[in-house]
Amino acid sequence: MKDGTATLEVPHGKTFKLKPLQFNGPCNFPSVHFQLEGNIIAPRNTKAWKGHDSERWIEFLNIDGLIIDGGGQINARGSVWWEFCRVSFTFLHLEFISFISNWVIRSILKVLLFIFQENSCSRPTALFIHNCNKFLLNGTRHLNSARNHISINSCTNSKVYNVTTIAPEDSPNTDGIDISQSSYILIQDSTFATGDDCIAINGGTSYINITGVTCGPGHGISVGSLGKKQSYEVVEHVRVYNCSFTGTTNGMRIKTWEGGSGYARNISFQHIILTNTSNPIIIDQKYSDLTNEGKEQTSAVQISGVTYRDVKGTSQSEIAIILDCGGVTGCTDIFMDSINITATSSGSKVRASCNNVHGFTTFTSPPVPCLS
Repeated sequence: MKDGTATLEVPHGKTFKLKPLQFNGPCNFPSVHFQLEGNIIAPRNTKAWKGHDSERWIEFLNIDGLIIDGGGQINARGSVWWEFCRVSFTFLHLEFISFISNWVIRSILKVLLFIFQENSCSRPTALFIHNCNKFLLNGTRHLNSARNHISINSCTNSKVYNVTTIAPEDSPNTDGIDISQSSYILIQDSTFATGDDCIAINGGTSYINITGVTCGPGHGISVGSLGKKQSYEVVEHVRVYNCSFTGTTNGMRIKTWEGGSGYARNISFQHIILTNTSNPIIIDQKYSDLTNEGKEQTSAVQISGVTYRDVKGTSQSEIAIILDCGGVTGCTDIFMDSINITATSSGSKVRASCNNVHGFTTFTSPPVPCLS
């Protein structure tokens, strides 16, 4: 113990296999320091989670002033989980269902697929941080999570610096960082190369600052999805600044479910570099699943006050800007300034697509037809 701080050290050059573990506060110390200089690896056998929460591996709960730092790494060795989910999901994949002409069988398989998506294939988040205010995560490497690498839930006034997350491009749902029910979170000077969102900003979240982040491969930086299962969710005051996207399947994405409610507002993306990025700018207010497919919706998550400024680079997809907003609320106060997106392939052109969007643009290429 030093200066009232309790320290747990993983020494440099040492590797420890760790079963599912929970550190649960509150603590009698003003600060707890988890000094990660060596390596932590997860069990290869999924049976190690028997009797434990299969959705978590390492948990820090209710510890204010938590510090996790050092040059070590957390390797979740998630490939065994990925393979199970791939095999199971492929059996009931929607593309398979689409070939079935009998509507009764097709409907039954859709329900089975939805149940599987909701209840099966449970996999552990590698590092789960809950209700830890004023925490610091600095300098750590996170590899091959079974699901998302880092979850930040119900935290405030916290910082993430110089973090690296790496997983194969085809690894399912391996988000870099998921943020939910949290406020005043800074993520800075970090690198994400994963099979899903580099950073996902979920409901109940506000005052998020993402600066100097490198993303790719992966699915970009996403707000949402919001409003699933007709829920009320809000996100506001999000700033993504001086970030780059390389080879991602999306760039800057806002995604909300049809039938949900709430709002996503006061969101800005500024000084962004794109390299061979698909769907560089996308707002999707019409996201749906098998339970509400084809149903008329009477509510939507309101999207407003979104700014894109100084976005430059190349798009792998022909449609570089997609603004697809619903007829219930539409999207309002969408502003684009100094946008210059060109095609990755020489001689090709890119274009924008928009629906029910209100706002304006200046110095934007490709032009956005429904914004004046």
